Amino acid sequence: MSQQLPENPLGRTHSVGIVTPQTQHFSAPVVLASGRELRDFDIVYETYGELNRERSNAVLICHALSGHHHAAGYHSADDKKPGWWDDYIGPGKPIDTRHFFVVSLNNIGGCHGSTGPTSIDPETGKPWGPDFPGLRCRDWVRTQHGLMLALGIPHWAAIIGGSLGAMQAMRWTLEYPDLVRHCVVIASAMKLSAQNIAFNEIARQAITADPNFHAGRYIELGVIPAQGLALARMVGHITYLSAAGMMEKFGRDLRVGDFDLGNDNLVEFQVQSYLRYQGDAFSKAFDANTYILMTHALDYFDLARQYDDDPVRAFEQAQSKFLVISFSSDWRFSPARSREIANALIAAKRTVSYVEIDSPHGHDAFLVPDARYEAVFTAYMQKIRAELN
Repeated sequence: MSQQLPENPLGRTHSVGIVTPQTQHFSAPVVLASGRELRDFDIVYETYGELNRERSNAVLICHALSGHHHAAGYHSADDKKPGWWDDYIGPGKPIDTRHFFVVSLNNIGGCHGSTGPTSIDPETGKPWGPDFPGLRCRDWVRTQHGLMLALGIPHWAAIIGGSLGAMQAMRWTLEYPDLVRHCVVIASAMKLSAQNIAFNEIARQAITADPNFHAGRYIELGVIPAQGLALARMVGHITYLSAAGMMEKFGRDLRVGDFDLGNDNLVEFQVQSYLRYQGDAFSKAFDANTYILMTHALDYFDLARQYDDDPVRAFEQAQSKFLVISFSSDWRFSPARSREIANALIAAKRTVSYVEIDSPHGHDAFLVPDARYEAVFTAYMQKIRAELN
């Protein structure tokens, strides 16, 4: 639920205001794709806007690898940093909360309140840690469907996600085709490339090689594998940026030292300092076992695997309309991967709009303000809104 902030505090225009996370407990067990059972679980979520009388205006936001439920607004009037997609969710923004009821959740397996590796295993009384069941994208979709039913939502006007979030959105259209009117797929792919899997493996190796990892049981020992997790974040973060974007932001500027002084050990580039800051902040906010679990789920995702590796046959199950967006400088999820999605949808005779946005921001472009991206996104959401009337 959200509470509107006073007019323009600290320059916060078009905000959903102060938001209070909520928790939905599920007491019925769920059998996961792995065959293992999760006896009961919690999902933490936030909502923005109001559900209309017809209950037809609900929009689900699926988060990416390191995302969570806090997508928009602030948790207090003193907050300086809003939710991770605040530029695109709120009154007058592309996902306009004056017209849509927006649900944003933290998936199971996460570390921001939903049941995951940091939660207590009821059978042992200890944190799940590395014993938490492995997950697949379909497990997230199934538990998201449970939240949908708990909230009394009969169908989604749209399911929207970027990167791993978009993989969940696409999976929704195959698992529950009659419950999704529109699917917005941003900076994603139908499966990971070998290069992407390799980057994820390097990140996992960095974590597990940390002396404080202790086979994933670090919480029981009161430590965290901070160095390994920070390094994993640094590796991931540079792949989310583009070469041009990094040069524009940092160049070869120095933060400390001077080459002319002759002591190279005192020289530090701005980009080095930035990466260390990102890594350090991430290691304090994210759980290592969750990172390992999430990256494995990302690696294993293959939309067409159960359809004889035929993406056209897979998308023939869908009933929704699609918007597919890519970014020119995104080399981790390149425009070619988005065109594969669009082409498969066309061949499956689904309704699809595709756009490639010229951006220097790499994979992270879906998170940052961009005039053309915003215009395309807004126009499509207005089309969905018109269908509600």
